[in-house]
Amino acid sequence: MNDRKKITMQHIADRLQISKNSVSQALSGKPGVSDETRMLVQKTAEDLGYQYLTVRKAAKKNSPKNIALIASEYAFSLTSFFGKIYLSIEKEVHNRGMNLFIESINSDDKENLILPKLLSNHEIDGILILSHISTEYISAVIKTGIPTVLIDHHDPLLHADAILTNNRYGAYIAVEHLIRLGHKNIAYIGNTDISPSYQERLEGYLLALKRNNLEANPGLMFINVKENETEISHLIANIKELPSAWFCVNDGFGFHILSSLQHQGLAIPEEASICSFDNGQFSQYASPKITTMDIDLNFFGKKAVEQLYWRIQHKEEPFQEVLLSPKLLVRQSTSIKS
Repeated sequence: MNDRKKITMQHIADRLQISKNSVSQALSGKPGVSDETRMLVQKTAEDLGYQYLTVRKAAKKNSPKNIALIASEYAFSLTSFFGKIYLSIEKEVHNRGMNLFIESINSDDKENLILPKLLSNHEIDGILILSHISTEYISAVIKTGIPTVLIDHHDPLLHADAILTNNRYGAYIAVEHLIRLGHKNIAYIGNTDISPSYQERLEGYLLALKRNNLEANPGLMFINVKENETEISHLIANIKELPSAWFCVNDGFGFHILSSLQHQGLAIPEEASICSFDNGQFSQYASPKITTMDIDLNFFGKKAVEQLYWRIQHKEEPFQEVLLSPKLLVRQSTSIKS
């Protein structure tokens, strides 16, 4: 008869002076502990002869290995924004011991609903979709049955988890900043047809005005303007009475507004304040630098991979939308209304 004492998780926890829950997370491959702790727990378990290792190894064998990242060619071209998210995705995927496969979607594939070849050429365990392609195309991807997480995009017709910026909150904070500086005639500029994010930022803009007892002026809401220097310059030149402040739906619009106003001879921020969104290169390289809402793009990618990893292991759970709040970054383009 074997009288050897049975080794439990508590023995491992006591040996390493950590919690039993941390031991469980490390042995099961779940997130919540560092790679260093995970390796230390696994080595200690082996040294003590912990029998659960056979189960852990089987679980590891069945854990996700291959992750696909797809996006439109346009999204991949926006390296200053989506490039940072991609790099954080790549880092997090590799930290979890998985492989990342990438494919861009051109306009023909989108229109004809031709799915990425990598979905059939490889054993893909999960899919990340970066930004908007089209609702029809993303629906076709989701219908493959492969767990999918959307990044910086959602739609009521898309049944998938999504990692999103809290756009309404961010726009509200930006516009309230302008109001606190004494501005009452605040314009909104963007193209709400491009992305749900821009529509949500319009809603945040309107809420900030309402909460501060300011009436929205339809003549200062430019919701169908292309992010184009010529079109924005033409718009500025034809406004009868310029507002004292602008909320721009992204940094590209912010940069073009700033340049167009300066071309008209206005001093920024003395004669017009400008606040934009994203904290991209346009806001950083402008002169003066533009006040903007900063998004932690590194955390964006990390959170997307974390959510996909969870979704792969919990396929029947309700879908989740995770909102990441941006932070106001005050620079030289906003000041107290004179």
